[in-house]
Amino acid sequence: MPARIPDDVPTRPRGKGPTKRLTKQTRRMKATATTSKTRALKTAKLRDKAPAIHQSDLGRKLHRERTLRKWSLQTASEATGVARSTLSKIENGAMSPTFHMLQSIARGMSIDLASLFQDNPHSGTIGRRSITKAGEGELLRSSTYIHTLLATELTHKKILPFRSRITARSREEFGDWVRHSGEEFFMVLSGEIEFHSEFYSVATLKPGDSVYLDSQMGHALIATSEEPAEVIWICTGSPE
Repeated sequence: MPARIPDDVPTRPRGKGPTKRLTKQTRRMKATATTSKTRALKTAKLRDKAPAIHQSDLGRKLHRERTLRKWSLQTASEATGVARSTLSKIENGAMSPTFHMLQSIARGMSIDLASLFQDNPHSGTIGRRSITKAGEGELLRSSTYIHTLLATELTHKKILPFRSRITARSREEFGDWVRHSGEEFFMVLSGEIEFHSEFYSVATLKPGDSVYLDSQMGHALIATSEEPAEVIWICTGSPE
């Protein structure tokens, strides 16, 4: 027979006390975690959503150009200034090169950059024309940008046009400055970005704003808006 609790000993009402407080705290923690997870997924979805276009077999074409010259990876590395291990990763599809790397590879191999994206590029010099419809183009993804290269069937172009989605969200995430030969122009199409450059203060740019710059100056574009930030880009400096 259970012992009788004296009348003068206070009892705790059922459902109250530390247990109930712990339950409420747990629910709040779960709700906060769910909200944070939802925001993270939304941000990742905006950053990772790429245009629905075909990605060229860049690695296979780079390997083709190298083997045609009967170059080893070491020889190609010495000619292009790109590390042997990096060239190997690009050829095997384990790494997407930056625009600067592509320029170095094209210059070192004495080829037109467009030839790495088309099997049979056209090199005519009179009356040339190229139309790239919406949703078309050659995809080049890096850790900071998703580029859609335009007019890739034409070789020996004086300019290199492409459309880019900015994926980096902070200067720290972007990493080292980008530098390459030539000059470039870009205009913001959507979203909002910060333009960081080596010798100037940070500039906030919105749709319709544009920048012309010396490409040898360190530069970086950072997305600051929730909506995707995209620019149209034109670069010179194609190898002779």
